[in-house]
Amino acid sequence: MTREPPYTLDILRLAASLPVESSLPAATHVAEVRSATCGSVIRTELNTHEGRVAAIAQKVTACAYGQASAALVQGWAPGRLKAEVIVMRAAVKAWLDGRGEVPESFAVLGPVQGRAGRHGAVLLPFDALLNALDEPAPEGQA
Repeated sequence: MTREPPYTLDILRLAASLPVESSLPAATHVAEVRSATCGSVIRTELNTHEGRVAAIAQKVTACAYGQASAALVQGWAPGRLKAEVIVMRAAVKAWLDGRGEVPESFAVLGPVQGRAGRHGAVLLPFDALLNALDEPAPEGQA
């Protein structure tokens, strides 16, 4: 029995599309999250306007699934309200758990669905984004 490789070429391309270092010089919201399971770390910096994500930058140290998910979140997040982020995270989690359809452009991450140990890496960019939306950047720390 041959098992499907963990990463497809599309996942690797998406992961490689993330800038190595990305930051917003005048970020209004900043958060960093670490996975207790795999040690992945994502720092998310945001600017918001009228409650919506206006700009997003991320520094990502994660596996290819985490990097690919971060790239998808980075492209999807601008213009979104916190409530929309919560709904999308829930939809991705439900799909990962086999309880729903894959949302929007996340179909590229299909191989991760059968790898429960990697689900946290896919959700980590959402957690970083939600934490950043909740936390204004400390003065001089963005």
